[in-house]
Amino acid sequence: MLVYSSTRIRYILFIFNLIFVVTGITLLAVGLVIENEYKEYATFLDHRFFSAPSLLVVVGTIIFFIAFFGCCGAIRENHCMVMTFSALMGTVFVMELIAGITGYALCEDTIDVLRGTLNSTMMEYPHDKGYAKIWDELQSSLQCCGSDNYSSWYRVLNNSLPMSCCGPEYGAIHSVTCNHTLPNFYNAPCLDSLGSVIKEHAVTIGASGISIAFVQLLGVVFACRLARSIHVQYESV
Repeated sequence: MLVYSSTRIRYILFIFNLIFVVTGITLLAVGLVIENEYKEYATFLDHRFFSAPSLLVVVGTIIFFIAFFGCCGAIRENHCMVMTFSALMGTVFVMELIAGITGYALCEDTIDVLRGTLNSTMMEYPHDKGYAKIWDELQSSLQCCGSDNYSSWYRVLNNSLPMSCCGPEYGAIHSVTCNHTLPNFYNAPCLDSLGSVIKEHAVTIGASGISIAFVQLLGVVFACRLARSIHVQYESV
């Protein structure tokens, strides 16, 4: 009965290791995609927003190496390797929980952080071509205007608006200016638009980290049971 039980657990653990590889790829992909997205808005974010996706990338990479111990330990019924696998997966479980909780926590800070950086960088628009390019790209890509609303630009540009607050006017052959009465005007505040993007990514990080962590916790439980079965078998020989 003990042999049957350990054999069954061994194969279940082997299947879980295949699942771990898939979850590792998932975490790696999610981390890289979000990290790349954050880099596009790096001017408006602080380092805390990059820590969670970076942690997912690290964890996703580590899982590939941990799965080796799990597969070898399960197939060879090596008590030491199975226990090493359990300890490593326990550590990864904690890291994923940290990444997930950090992702959700960042949702609460997103608007406050963005409001400060958006307002401060707007003031540099007339003086710095780099900030002007970043703001023009931000407003064009998210179809927004100003931090809180389009009137935020009035104190910066002397009651004028940058052309990036308006969409392209096709077929225009005359001098074109942007104002809030035009049909192609971007009326959405950039604080809301960018905040929604960052919050969505933060929730994705949180959901990915926490949900996958609990799936992997089952693998730790099976590994511990297999290690116990192997230990009992060796004691009975």
